[in-house]
Amino acid sequence: MSARLHSIAMLTASVLTAMAVGSPAAHADAEAGSTITQTAVLQGSTTASYFWDDSSGRAGDTGLPAAGKPMQKGLAASPSWPLMTEGYVIYKGKKLPFFVGDRGPGNPSNSGVMLDLDAKTFAELTGGRFNPDTLAVDGVGGAGHIKIDYVVTKWGGGVGKKNYPVAYSTGAWAEKDANPVLQTVSVKLPAN
Repeated sequence: MSARLHSIAMLTASVLTAMAVGSPAAHADAEAGSTITQTAVLQGSTTASYFWDDSSGRAGDTGLPAAGKPMQKGLAASPSWPLMTEGYVIYKGKKLPFFVGDRGPGNPSNSGVMLDLDAKTFAELTGGRFNPDTLAVDGVGGAGHIKIDYVVTKWGGGVGKKNYPVAYSTGAWAEKDANPVLQTVSVKLPAN
């Protein structure tokens, strides 16, 4: 590709990414159940698990999340996406935002578990209750994994794969990705 075509491609990708970041606000008053077309950086489905690392050392807690942000609702772990990647997950019509603040899940990602949601988000999506004593989600019959849809609206600026997630064991989380994927997707808005 010539330098000029590469520059045009990069400018186009930058403009589309900027539109994607602003697009949820542009559609804030869209009716539930309507379909909108927006530019997103990635859309897909995966199995999600949950965790809660508050640096207490309880229940398998491994310490503060990798991004240096305290554990909080909306913080997710990805085995390959860059830290501070943003988006939202959808489960049975419920839509909640997330940002990648940690790495993981480790070994479960080899079996297709590609997103580790914080326990409070997992509880809200499933109708369970976050238990601060056990750091678990109660009231979901022991379910620790759910099938979710995800939409990534903004890539984080650091190292990591800016494409469909891959297992932690690939080491993609430590490599700089210079060719991020960009998609135009139609999203049916769930009732809030």
